[in-house]
Amino acid sequence: MTMQPIEMKITNPTKHLGSSSEVHRNYSDTEKQRIAKASRDFESLLTSMMLKSMTKTTDGLFGDTGYGGDVLDSVFEMEMAKKFSEGNGMGIANDLYRKLTGEELVDYSKRSKFDSLIETKNVGGEAEVKNKDLENIQKRVPSTGSLKKLSKYEPIINQVSEKFGLNKNLIRSVILTESAANEKAISSAGAKGLMQLMDSTSADMGVRNSFDPVENILGGSKYLSNLLRKYDGNLERSLAAYNAGPGNVDKYDGIPPFEETQNYVKRIKEYLTYFEG
Repeated sequence: MTMQPIEMKITNPTKHLGSSSEVHRNYSDTEKQRIAKASRDFESLLTSMMLKSMTKTTDGLFGDTGYGGDVLDSVFEMEMAKKFSEGNGMGIANDLYRKLTGEELVDYSKRSKFDSLIETKNVGGEAEVKNKDLENIQKRVPSTGSLKKLSKYEPIINQVSEKFGLNKNLIRSVILTESAANEKAISSAGAKGLMQLMDSTSADMGVRNSFDPVENILGGSKYLSNLLRKYDGNLERSLAAYNAGPGNVDKYDGIPPFEETQNYVKRIKEYLTYFEG
């Protein structure tokens, strides 16, 4: 049986990505790994379809005279597409990932980047970092798109920073971590706006419209300022409380053992390093 190639006409493979809406919310690292894999799989499939379309006029990569050529064509095209997307590819996987998460797609699974930075001790085989660049490689930085969106709110951030005595970079980092500077963001838990305010928090902070950037940043910064006072300026506890609630921080006497909260605190500190570095 001869496998019929799928015909497709592609003039600009990223056309629809450029016009699609961005959907940012707080994804866990596990979710981000799944999104990254799905993005690469999509690019691989699209690349395979493009290869089929390109080789149709030449009767495929292996011609039509040999036995099983159509099957070999499909297998070879799929493998080529897979290897292509695992590299830089056409940028489609990164575009999809950035649209969903607000971050750049980085593959940390390729350990070769870190091999030269780690050496093993002779006693007990315990690994140690021999180069501080390892830590820097793993640090996340804001995407270009999210920074561009954030720039629109600089006047508000400056005013709120003075009003509550908060570090401007801290406010910026919280906004990027919470929503990637998307004023219309809504989390699965119902948190809204730039600083992802729950309705109860909005009410307590006097926020009437969580999707209004001025009200949202004002309310979120006021809440963060209150938490910093509550925890005597302890940044990690205050950020953990912003994410998981003061009750959980008090219960565990520190950052709760929740993966989401621990990653949340770490990311904000990384963004702070980026802004202040």
